[in-house]
Amino acid sequence: MIMTTAQALVKFLNAQYLEVDGDVEPFVEGVFTIFGHGNVLGIGQALEHDPGRLKVYQARNEQGMVHAAVAFAKQKLRRKIFACTSSVGPGAANMVTGAGTATANNLPVLLLPGDVYASRQPDPVLQQIEQEHDLSISTNDAFRAVSKYFDRINRPEQLMSAMISAMRVLTSWGDTGAVTIAIPQDVQGESYDYPDEFFKKRIHRLERIAPTEAMLSDAIKLISSSKKPLIICGGGVRYSGAGAVLAVFCEKFNIPFAETQAGKSALPWDNRYNMGGLGVTGGLAANRMAKDADLIIGIGTRYTDFTTGSKWLFQNPGCRFLNINPSPFHAGKLDGVRITADAKTALTAIEAPLSAAGWRTGYKDEFDIAKREWTNEINRLFATNSKSTGFKPEVSGHLDEKLPDYTRAIDAALTQTEVLGRLQELMDPDAVVVGSSGSLPGDMQRIWLPKQAETYHMEYGYSCMGYEICGALGVKIAEPGREVYAMVGDGSFLMLHSELITSLQMGHKIVILLFDNAGFGCINNLQMSNGMGSFNTEFRYGNAPDGEVMYIDYAKVAEGYGAKSWRVKTLDELDRAIKEAKTEPSSVLIDIKVLPKTMTDGYEAWWNTGTASVSQGQAGQVAYAEVIKKRGEAKKY
Repeated sequence: MIMTTAQALVKFLNAQYLEVDGDVEPFVEGVFTIFGHGNVLGIGQALEHDPGRLKVYQARNEQGMVHAAVAFAKQKLRRKIFACTSSVGPGAANMVTGAGTATANNLPVLLLPGDVYASRQPDPVLQQIEQEHDLSISTNDAFRAVSKYFDRINRPEQLMSAMISAMRVLTSWGDTGAVTIAIPQDVQGESYDYPDEFFKKRIHRLERIAPTEAMLSDAIKLISSSKKPLIICGGGVRYSGAGAVLAVFCEKFNIPFAETQAGKSALPWDNRYNMGGLGVTGGLAANRMAKDADLIIGIGTRYTDFTTGSKWLFQNPGCRFLNINPSPFHAGKLDGVRITADAKTALTAIEAPLSAAGWRTGYKDEFDIAKREWTNEINRLFATNSKSTGFKPEVSGHLDEKLPDYTRAIDAALTQTEVLGRLQELMDPDAVVVGSSGSLPGDMQRIWLPKQAETYHMEYGYSCMGYEICGALGVKIAEPGREVYAMVGDGSFLMLHSELITSLQMGHKIVILLFDNAGFGCINNLQMSNGMGSFNTEFRYGNAPDGEVMYIDYAKVAEGYGAKSWRVKTLDELDRAIKEAKTEPSSVLIDIKVLPKTMTDGYEAWWNTGTASVSQGQAGQVAYAEVIKKRGEAKKY
């Protein structure tokens, strides 16, 4: 069949299907596009000529469209994907950040950047970077560091082997992420007589990987010899659809579990065994249970430093690790016993022999007490009001003397924690919340209490500023019947909010909840808690410590795009805004002014930071001494 490389690519994508537990569905949902000279006459022409069943979305920012595609794949539990295409040069370079987000989170996305001419006849073409030492290099080589698979198609026939390899990675349980297929703009338009079998219906299978007998034996021995194990519920529990199996497992053997950002909402908060968020952005219950545990059963987790408290959190000297993960790489972390298997299959396989042995943990009421104490603390945070007698900010109090400046400048006195508490009363229980960066992920992991499964969507593998609104768009495409809320700080909103336009254009309603504390609050906390002053992180005129705090009317920005918006400075105004937002047919923005330093803080974890070893101030010296002490207490590898 004679057709162009780009036409063959589109036809191939239409023929890809995925089977999970016997259910077969098309794998590629559609394509996000921003056209330029490097792809519009190739892939663009092919999509215009015959897109098949692929849905085509016009995006506004290349990074933003990749974030939307990543969020779509995450919400679909990696069962469906989007492709993203850009021109060569700055368009492709913009996608690199999105590729990093996908790969860090092990989420599949197909990237199709245009590339410079394979023939080199017109070199240097518009947007081409010339490297004198290697003329084969282009902007797209930057994708190599952030892709799970990278290929460049310099001849039309190379497309066939490249796309089969691409599908291998995109449909992998344990080793997926961004796949980049760079296609020079001249090659996109070149024709070739492709064999019919290349376009046959291909059914890829997410095969559930079972543990071997030797692995099962190791797991049973390890669990049976423990008295106080703790399960870490990672993203792999959700992608495997293992939430219900985990609930039965925990109840049968009396094992508490803690959540990572990706694992949160695999089960609702009210499950008795759910201790909540773990680690640097975790809460009292999970962190206290982790410190005493004699066995950590990590299920589908990458064991990031935020989850492990930089490997400091597990203080029991006899603590051991059992890791269930389809990726041998992740299963081997913390020098644990490896169970390279799918979460659902592994838990089911372990349950039978463990149950036959009559084993249960040695816990009595320890985790019930821990959860009760943490619930009381959450309720205190929800009730904290800046106008209450004796009010002090949650974070250290470094800016106590500056709070009047903020109250006057942004004309509000709401605390971030009381807003989050009220939002949970106002939102529908099946609504999905989306977040990524700043102080909100810490607050959300600690005090957001999902009432239903699969309602919490946090990108925290890369913690990429600008993901929130783009991600909310991707989630809405995946979940058109649910309300989707983007939880975003002012700093991240300013970084990237372009796909609000796409949501308006395509009728995919999202609700943007913008928390404005007039600065990069999370990083301000980090610098000040490590002996620095407040330096270059507050939004003040002249960028001066005593400059006037900037007031930005974000609601007006949204109104300029055609979105209805509200300005919120009181809880009553928040109540009205959420109620009215639910009745709106298209995307909206709620501009919520909150005081800085009123997010959550601490809760008995530690984070290894690059604190300066030499500083002039006493505070810096004290901070460095604490870092050295904690590094000495943490596991070495």
